[in-house]
Amino acid sequence: MEKGMLVLGLVAIMVVGVVVVVESSVEGEEVSYDGRSLIINGQRKLLFSASIHYPRSTPEMWGSLIGKAKEGGIDVIQTYVLWNLHEPEKGQYDFSGRADIVRFIKEIQAHGLYASLRIGPFIEAEWNYGGLPFWLHDVPGIVYRCDNEPFKVHMQNFTTKIVNMMKSENLYALQGGPIILSQIENEYEMVEHAFHEKGPPYVRWAAQMAVALQTGVPWMMCKQYDAPDPVINTCNGMKCGVSFLGPNSPNKPWLWTENWTTWYRAYGKEPETRSAQDIAFQVALFVARNGTFVNYYMYHGGTNFGRTTSAFTTTSYYDDAPLDEYGFIRLPKWGHLKQLHEAIKSCSNPILFGTQFTLSLGQQQMGYIYQRNSGECAAFLVNQDDTKSVAVIFHNSSYELGPSSVSILPGCKNVNVKNNTRLITTGKKFNESEMWQEFIDIIPTFADTSMRSKTLLEHMNTTKDMSDYL
Repeated sequence: MEKGMLVLGLVAIMVVGVVVVVESSVEGEEVSYDGRSLIINGQRKLLFSASIHYPRSTPEMWGSLIGKAKEGGIDVIQTYVLWNLHEPEKGQYDFSGRADIVRFIKEIQAHGLYASLRIGPFIEAEWNYGGLPFWLHDVPGIVYRCDNEPFKVHMQNFTTKIVNMMKSENLYALQGGPIILSQIENEYEMVEHAFHEKGPPYVRWAAQMAVALQTGVPWMMCKQYDAPDPVINTCNGMKCGVSFLGPNSPNKPWLWTENWTTWYRAYGKEPETRSAQDIAFQVALFVARNGTFVNYYMYHGGTNFGRTTSAFTTTSYYDDAPLDEYGFIRLPKWGHLKQLHEAIKSCSNPILFGTQFTLSLGQQQMGYIYQRNSGECAAFLVNQDDTKSVAVIFHNSSYELGPSSVSILPGCKNVNVKNNTRLITTGKKFNESEMWQEFIDIIPTFADTSMRSKTLLEHMNTTKDMSDYL
């Protein structure tokens, strides 16, 4: 391996002398896009985003979480909007406490970051009913998430409610606010076929409905390859650097809405983790292939308070994210990604304004080169072989590429960097009985209940989702 090469994969990196500048929103920023990136005030942008869901932490934590994300090289904070949190009863709204989305967005703005608002209103997110309020269950003739008039009426009402609230607080970029991007629906392509002829018209309707709200910022649909113009189709998953086929129009940018930093935990299953090196490899590969927006899902998972979580999902959500459940920095993940952002941002100009060339360097090795007319250049040397290192020749120099790695060369040449490794050690083991305490959920006895029936009752119709017990 040549001295000074930036390697993203098996080895952590540190870039010397690279400064990351995050521009804050100013009055009246126009947001658009082209085939390379989002465009804010006429400037193409290379953006890193962090998913932080406001109700999964307390308002007192929001400032610290957003500040640590910014310190980690994040430009955008992304959140879902949770319908059943805000409208638990039809027409009765709650935007207080952990549901104070306006306060959350303003906190993002106070830190000089942008915001991405995923309204849904169906969101999945391992959240109870995927965010759909239970009272929809009792709407006559309703069929969720398809070309069904009762559902569309209520979906449009809530979406309009949220958009108008953001407008009234001047939170969209064109008003001087931080919101530069919105989402309608969520991973619908995965279930669209189940609705037969009722699926495609719903996609077209949802896109038209959202665009007609005139937010002044682009709309996107994740995992929806047929997202109608001008809505942008985006990728979700762990390997969008490899799997994403690209936008469905050459005039749309490559956006990665969910780069899963780990996997949420479910009761009864072994915990799954994801290394910082694997995340970095996929991000660098995605950017090399033309990506200019990457969102980490989750950057801070937080806590599923009360009965908000979906079935079998633990109270702690994405605790192996760069910021853990309590908002503490988790190393090496947070630090490794911070260095990744610095390395990629050092190549911003050729990535955003240069011409892309590709170069075969071997069977599973590829070079992605961005070159400007001025001669400014950046190169990504990729080794997708996960079993061995490979030596390649680029610009008459030899480079050893580690397994599943991307080497970033600002200026298409070596820079002064320091390679480093980190070691995680166990701090404490909870392997003694006195370290544990049992909490028992109190289940009422039959004698304490008031409802009686001589026939079987359907659970949800009876409890209205107010209890798990019947």
